[in-house]
Amino acid sequence: MLALSGKDASLCSRLSAAETTRGYYRFLESRSGETIPARVDASGSAHPLHSLIDPEREGKRLMETLGNEGLVMLLGLGGGFSAQAALEREETSLVLVIEYNIDSVAELLASKDYVALFQDPRFHLLVDPDPEILEEYILDIYQPVLSGGIRTFPLRARTEYEKEAFIGAGEAVESALEKISADYSVQAYFGTRWFSNVIRNLKKAENSPSPLSPIRRAAVAAAGPSLNIQIPEIKEKRKNFFLIAADTSLPALVTEGIIPDAVVSIDCQHISYYHFMEGLPEETLLFLDLASPPLIASRSKEPHFFSGGHPLTRYISRAWRSFPELDTSGANVTYAALSLAEKLGAQAIEVYGADFSYPSGLSYARGTYIHPYFEIRQNRLSSLESLHSNFLYRSPLEKKIKSDGSWYYETKSLKFYREKLEGKSLLMNPEIIPAMGIGAPINIAAKNRTYAMSRDLSIFSQGPARMKAEKFLALYRQAIEALPPIGKDLKDEEQTILTTLLPAAAAFKRRMPLLKPYELIEETKAWCIKEIDSAL
Repeated sequence: MLALSGKDASLCSRLSAAETTRGYYRFLESRSGETIPARVDASGSAHPLHSLIDPEREGKRLMETLGNEGLVMLLGLGGGFSAQAALEREETSLVLVIEYNIDSVAELLASKDYVALFQDPRFHLLVDPDPEILEEYILDIYQPVLSGGIRTFPLRARTEYEKEAFIGAGEAVESALEKISADYSVQAYFGTRWFSNVIRNLKKAENSPSPLSPIRRAAVAAAGPSLNIQIPEIKEKRKNFFLIAADTSLPALVTEGIIPDAVVSIDCQHISYYHFMEGLPEETLLFLDLASPPLIASRSKEPHFFSGGHPLTRYISRAWRSFPELDTSGANVTYAALSLAEKLGAQAIEVYGADFSYPSGLSYARGTYIHPYFEIRQNRLSSLESLHSNFLYRSPLEKKIKSDGSWYYETKSLKFYREKLEGKSLLMNPEIIPAMGIGAPINIAAKNRTYAMSRDLSIFSQGPARMKAEKFLALYRQAIEALPPIGKDLKDEEQTILTTLLPAAAAFKRRMPLLKPYELIEETKAWCIKEIDSAL
């Protein structure tokens, strides 16, 4: 209890109130002299959880099946032999044990010595976690860049009891890993570009655009093929709402003589610049993620920067000047535009051009970047049709037939985007009104409109800069250079600085997968310092 109290006082308190005389376990002695817990079933029979010959050797053999996995998850504590073997590995960064039934855990701790496990800072024990809590816990502690892979080992003789709880734990782990994998894969491709863009945008972000007053009604224009048939409706209602364009839809709207009030861009790739090739109307406000390409920021005299949740932009918002934070977790610009409309105080938001599919095999509305982009790249060996087909079929497609006989293609990514938007609508204050389109239907559930009375009417504005951008970058550079080697205990501020580097480290990990964690972080630090020097 003393060894455990330093890392989990709450669990200690629960164990103090637990009973140790309910007879969940009997304790046997192995041939090698170790104490083996044996689970007692309803008939009174005892089932050993480990080998009765040499449980320590059994645990080591199990861990020998690991490769570069750094996070080891154990479903069931048992005698702790597998956990101890995992901690003896140099590659192990975390060992997470999940257990159920606090009284049975108390029996284990009352009958066997687990002090060595509890004293290791890499060891974590969760008892009776709800699936939601377990998922959030894994999302919080698991850093693939530093921990490498993850492997789960169920203690079979243990998981037969409280079977439903352990099944729920396994599903929670899978759900968390699916989210982490999606996020990590994005970091692996864009981590260095995010970093470069952010530090180069700071000089421009030093200026303070005028604060924006709240709006009442908004419309969001995405760039799906449905936008073409919805243009007349937008023109008819144009004076009734504040029109926010996804960057992809900007040229399609301008071509039709529709000038949006605002345009949003979140993509860090330079291809986003194609959306602005026809120019940005002078009266249109530009809203940019701090990680957007600086070239796009140059299109406006006063871009409105926001933080999209990248750890570096959050750090900048805390340490240099506060930026409005928009929810970009939907991973697409339409979702971000919806977040902006809510942030600006809209009570109702109409949505146009959001197909989240390829209706009749069409990808984007006329007037968007993709059409001239392919037109100038066609030749006798690669026709315009083949370029569009290659774009369309780059991911597996599923054909869906609508009740009116029309059809559309759906990909896994587009389905994810649509479901994220549908889920977000349930948590938003304003009413979401999707316009009738030709793509995948957007299912927005009706909700009690009294909920909308708690609207956020805060002014969209940036806080004052605490210093010049150059000085902040110089201090940030010093903080990176001063980071101690990975593996040593970090102070809170050092941990924060390290976190800002992890997306870039993920990109280096993709290019150099054999680097060990400390080598990876040193490589990342050197590159980030070089980028800051270049920006300065």
